[in-house]
Amino acid sequence: MLRTLATAGRQLATRSRVHALRHMATGPPKSAMSFPCIDRLETRQRDLLAGPEPTYDKVVTGYSTYTHHAPFVCDHMGILNGFNIAYESWGTLNVDKSNAILVHTGLSGSSHAHSHERNANPGWWEKFIGPGRALDTDKFFVVCTNVLGGCYGSTGPSSIDPQTGERFATTFPLLTVNDIVRAQFHLLDHLGIQKLHASVGASMGGMQSLCAAALHPERVGRLVSISACARSHPYSIALRFAQRQALMSDPNFNRGFYYDSVQPHVGMKLARAVATVTYRSGPEWELRFGRRRRAPELPPALCPDFLIETYLDHQSERFCLQYDANSLLYVSKAMDMFDISRSVTDRLARQRESVVLDGSGSAAAPVCLNEREQLDAGEASSVETDEEILDDLVSGVRNVLQPALVLGVQSDILFPVKQQREIADILRKAGNERVTYYELDAMYGHDTFLIDVVNVGAAIKGHLENEHLIK
Repeated sequence: MLRTLATAGRQLATRSRVHALRHMATGPPKSAMSFPCIDRLETRQRDLLAGPEPTYDKVVTGYSTYTHHAPFVCDHMGILNGFNIAYESWGTLNVDKSNAILVHTGLSGSSHAHSHERNANPGWWEKFIGPGRALDTDKFFVVCTNVLGGCYGSTGPSSIDPQTGERFATTFPLLTVNDIVRAQFHLLDHLGIQKLHASVGASMGGMQSLCAAALHPERVGRLVSISACARSHPYSIALRFAQRQALMSDPNFNRGFYYDSVQPHVGMKLARAVATVTYRSGPEWELRFGRRRRAPELPPALCPDFLIETYLDHQSERFCLQYDANSLLYVSKAMDMFDISRSVTDRLARQRESVVLDGSGSAAAPVCLNEREQLDAGEASSVETDEEILDDLVSGVRNVLQPALVLGVQSDILFPVKQQREIADILRKAGNERVTYYELDAMYGHDTFLIDVVNVGAAIKGHLENEHLIK
């Protein structure tokens, strides 16, 4: 009996010591970590619920509009019963209309590349365009458009479908870079410009520039491609896929039908943060931010803490309500599908030409997309080896024989210099003897074409004004 009581006493004492140790280890109850970044997102969501919704045509003003009244059949067989293209211009078109330069934009670019009387705000290429600059408006008539599928004045998913009176949303047809370029050439027809002095573009604009020269070699005098590609590669496709997934995962995305409700603000912000990482470079951020924190005297936080995090948070927040989410989806997908190969260009043309329009501009007969896609996959599988892929690319630019400038940036991770060399190589293999290739050792990554006025600007100016390039 005494032994039992002693054992019970020892067990009680042990439990008491364990309880005391646990109390010492845990201390008083802890408060939950604060999340000011989430608080701000929730506040923004409440503000969006109260309205008004973003109006993209107020982001950029002062542009002119070309209206194409005829039906426009897209490469993937969608149909637009007409479209608008927003454009701006600088300089004076000469008498024979031979001094025009078409500037192609990147993914989210507007037609406002440079300031003018109708819009005095600085443009996205402000320091590259103007008297005496890279695109010298004392010599050239410079035109820039907002791409088909965009939201800054050109017809896109946020536009009103004249057949329904509602916004297109995701009923808008899928587009290709080829579609975007063909729409631009309708604008040139309207302006009476039969041949461009040059087609100039960077990033997706470089894709358009190359595509313009390939589709209309007789109408493009010179070609400038900066930080672009001859075909989208898996790495850049994967990055844009991640952006689209982040956007479409936003509960407010609503399969693209969000215009009468809350915008997918959080998804757009995440997508833009991913994109911004791809646009700049590690070396630049080492110099600008290093490992410095916003408030080093405070404990670490899960919300933006390092300066690089606050930068990404600010950039993505600033963008997310200035560009339409559906336009981001459509135009980025067009970038993914870009391939200048002859087999791809011919296949897209066959698809487009297979659509027979009735009197109203609609397709006269339904088309079995799944069946056609299976045929395309079978065709694509026949081109597999590196040699065959290269031959197909070379064949795609066989008629691109005009003077060509290709620029690459060593710190660009989105469109690496390997892809710029590929453009220069296929042009040369196709017989173009007037290809100039420069590789810049700049630290700004993909966005170098927006920043490095001295080196990028000098290369462009030299190419555009060198009279010895013309045979």
